[in-house]
Amino acid sequence: MREILGRRRRLRLRRKEGTVRLDAALTCATVWQWPVLPGVGTAQAGPRGESGGLGCACPEPDCAVPGAHPFDPGLLAATTDERMVRWWWTHRPTAPLVLATGGRAPCAVSLPAVAGARALSALDVLGMRLGPVVATPTRWSLLVAPYTLERLGELLYAKDWVPSSLRFHGEGGYLVLPPSRTGAGQVRWERPPARLGASDAAPVSRGRAKGGAPAAAAPWLPDVEAVLDALVEASTGAPGGGSRLAH
Repeated sequence: MREILGRRRRLRLRRKEGTVRLDAALTCATVWQWPVLPGVGTAQAGPRGESGGLGCACPEPDCAVPGAHPFDPGLLAATTDERMVRWWWTHRPTAPLVLATGGRAPCAVSLPAVAGARALSALDVLGMRLGPVVATPTRWSLLVAPYTLERLGELLYAKDWVPSSLRFHGEGGYLVLPPSRTGAGQVRWERPPARLGASDAAPVSRGRAKGGAPAAAAPWLPDVEAVLDALVEASTGAPGGGSRLAH
């Protein structure tokens, strides 16, 4: 009896988790007009019955980012189409939510979690307005306004040194968004998205909400140049010089 009740609880939990992820995917795609697709997800590592933790569901046995990348479909399939998004998460309700960065979609800069906490504290002291911040147990990612590779190259060229622990998610890149779970653990909002107000000078991306009504404004995003200095400094001052790449 206990085993049956336990299975029912797990089933209810998975259904609820799937509904939450579908809602999040639809918000990104249809309300904010961010192209998304399902990530590969996780699988039990090691033989059945052994406590091997979670590994990646892709064929690569030593995947560096288990569960946290596109596989099938590939990144080019990312879309804002509501029907496609619904189909994906109806058939794979626990799949991670992956944002295809760049183009008209947000870009991001990520760094190790310890350095990320330092950077946010420094930016808060400066009174700088931040956009959404995605956190995993190992890395934090600051979403920023779209940038081109040429502009990013110019900004980095002006720096004396850029820690190798910084990663830039631009055109052709991707980022896993909450409320996903990957091999590294739960993905959450350290700073949740804030709506773009009418008084902001930046352009507003609008979609269509359910029923054809105008969608809410997409979240406000800072320019990458505004946050880059603090991120470089925080990564440089992190333990070990910020040179380690933690997935």
